[in-house]
Amino acid sequence: MLRASLLALLVAGPAQAQGLERVDLELVLLADGTSSIDPVELAIQRRGYAAALVDPEVLGAIEAGGALGRIAVAYVEWASRRRQDVVVDWAVIEGEGSAEEVAARILVAPRRVEGVNAIGAALLKGVELIEGNRFDGFRKVIDLSGDSAWNPRAPTLAAARAAALDAGIVINALAVLCDNCSGRQGTGNLEQQFRDRVIAGSGAFVVTADSRESFADAVRRKLVLEIAGATPGTGGSHAHHR
Repeated sequence: MLRASLLALLVAGPAQAQGLERVDLELVLLADGTSSIDPVELAIQRRGYAAALVDPEVLGAIEAGGALGRIAVAYVEWASRRRQDVVVDWAVIEGEGSAEEVAARILVAPRRVEGVNAIGAALLKGVELIEGNRFDGFRKVIDLSGDSAWNPRAPTLAAARAAALDAGIVINALAVLCDNCSGRQGTGNLEQQFRDRVIAGSGAFVVTADSRESFADAVRRKLVLEIAGATPGTGGSHAHHR
């Protein structure tokens, strides 16, 4: 018993010494808020994330997916280089009640961003939020959704990915492909572009939403994988939803 108590103190020590709160996962949800996303599409995104956070499968993953049964989440809508809105600042989800509270805050917040794609800046905002929060997670993940891999201005995607990797953060992505739930369709294969240019870290992956109906399901599946520390399929880099 004494040995177990000493081990617990050693494990908790660094976080406690820094005044940090232990969680299984620090998760930044970066949702597309650029001008290509009209109010209806923004509402679809928000409802998708809100529904996923309170889904029983996601709550079950939180309960069973780590040693503590609790994760810390921040929800951000990103747009131009200087426009990233922290819609919901860091909140702990450790059960149905706390998940419902976060979901409600996502749904009622006013829209505060629009502009041209700046994925590099959005990813760096995610790194900043994780590096500067009050939590110490066993894993750290940035989860970006978008309908384009276009990044016309600095910071570059390469620089943002490098910063995330240096901080021990994994970047996953949700490729939004549906014609009627995303205003701008990029050229080429968006999933491949996200795999090549956006995601980073061990086990990083891309999930696809190709209809309004599949958006919430894609978010749910991605959250379950991220919370469990798993990857879709055998390759660990791609999951396609229809």
